[in-house]
Amino acid sequence: MSTTVDNVPTKKRRKKGAGKGRQVDINALMQVRDLLGDTTRRSDLLIEFLHLIQDKYGHLSSKHLVALAHDMKMAPAEVYEVATFYHHFDVVKDDAAAPPALTVRVCDSVSCELSGAKELIATLKNTLGDNVRVQPVPCIGRCSEAPAAVVGFNTVDKATVDSVSSAVQSGQVIPDNPQTHIDLSQYLSDGGYETAIGVHGGKPAKTEIIQLMKDSQLRGLGGAGFPAGMKWDIVSEQKGPRYMAVNIDEGEPGTFKDRHYIEKDPHRFFEGMLIAASVVGIDKIWVYTRDEYALGRQILEQELAKLQANPPYPLPEIELRRGAGAYICGEESAMIESIEGKRGLPRLRPPFVAQVGLFGQPTLEHNFETLYWVRDFIEKGHEWFTSEGRHERVGLRSFSVSGRVNKPGVHLAPAGITMEELINEYCGGMLDGHQFYAYFPGGASGGILPATMGDIPLDFDTLQPYGCFIGSAAIVVLSDQDSAKQAALTSMRFFEHESCGQCTPCRVGTGKAAALMAQEHWNLEQLEDLATVMEDASICGLGQAAPNPLRSVIKYFAHELNQEASN
Repeated sequence: MSTTVDNVPTKKRRKKGAGKGRQVDINALMQVRDLLGDTTRRSDLLIEFLHLIQDKYGHLSSKHLVALAHDMKMAPAEVYEVATFYHHFDVVKDDAAAPPALTVRVCDSVSCELSGAKELIATLKNTLGDNVRVQPVPCIGRCSEAPAAVVGFNTVDKATVDSVSSAVQSGQVIPDNPQTHIDLSQYLSDGGYETAIGVHGGKPAKTEIIQLMKDSQLRGLGGAGFPAGMKWDIVSEQKGPRYMAVNIDEGEPGTFKDRHYIEKDPHRFFEGMLIAASVVGIDKIWVYTRDEYALGRQILEQELAKLQANPPYPLPEIELRRGAGAYICGEESAMIESIEGKRGLPRLRPPFVAQVGLFGQPTLEHNFETLYWVRDFIEKGHEWFTSEGRHERVGLRSFSVSGRVNKPGVHLAPAGITMEELINEYCGGMLDGHQFYAYFPGGASGGILPATMGDIPLDFDTLQPYGCFIGSAAIVVLSDQDSAKQAALTSMRFFEHESCGQCTPCRVGTGKAAALMAQEHWNLEQLEDLATVMEDASICGLGQAAPNPLRSVIKYFAHELNQEASN
């Protein structure tokens, strides 16, 4: 006798004449339905549902994927392609062995590599045993605490074999929330949301605020640097409904400023977000967070719930969405695809997201930090910002600094400050026994410059003539004990790992370039050919910027290549 669920044969026995393919497992279906509860089975919530299953069972079995597809009335292939796209989902096919119950992730990007991540990974693999999986992973946004590891969801800063082993033994896999951030009651006591209330009521007028944002010269702080006021103006002129998407998926190796501010003052961000929503006329907001930021996500969830329970005025609908480990989703259109429950594949443009974004509607896309400063602009006027700056540049920048300095961390400094000034005035100088040798001015994709060019103003548009850019101001400092050639190879391997695979120049080019760069002697002609193709033909900025560190080494660190060639 066959068993059916919703008239679909289960795995026990397929009814004669029933469709071929994977059959629904009754137990898996009941487990999925129990996890999803009464939540509407919207396709855009697919990634959220996958997280629920992964968090509960530690992996995604074929049975659960088929059951989820059936419950959501989707094709299994649709669910499978999304589940296998994101790095943090462990898809276990058929009856293959599930991964160990506990995973330890150790960052192996540039800053952590400088601090001994490779040696740490190798030792942990030999000491933690078969019941713990040790994974090298891309940047987890804790570069100032390198080397950094994550036990489950619990971070271990300045990780050692002993500290990671201790974290494993403790069994704690969810981070503590030490309540060091400013909560809603504290924020309200400091005049919080009074500015948002005024803006919602029309004071100052929306046109005045947009002009104020333009006069402030504030540019998007996620990397692209598009003028914020102009973006508000463009989206506000589009036919509604209008949506907002907030990008907190800062995956650029070397950057961690958004995490820093989330864990410090989340309501300043929420207020800036609500002000922008009132001015532009936003109907619904999605906030997309890095899966690596478990503590930050806890804080946002808790404080948003408090705000929604005690709103200063009727709020637009706000949804928090959780990424699943994909650097490409930091690209605005890829993030929008992910919010819609799909693979994070960048879209071809035009149309631009300001015109056709989330669910086909005009979308105001912003980086977390851009919104974080909005309240200050309205309360203090643009002069407090435009009065700052050095070397003919205007404003302030949050620099995420890591590497060979005494005081790594987030440093709010004048725009246009030079690297030498930043190291000496804000970072406490170089570590003892280390001399300034080189630096990434904009994370792995921003290129590498030698210390002899440490007098270039750090700001938008100042570094392009040198084949670099500031991006999200992710600074990684190298010393005379490091190799720019090795740092460039590490960066290229990162791009190879994080390529979404949609376009051939990036998918094939990054892998081929990494293989060539790993050789003792570089084939410069072939590498330049690859760099040109990636730059000219890749769909999005990942492939277009991937050659920057490679070209920097050839241009500014030829002595490293010549020295090895002479050996």
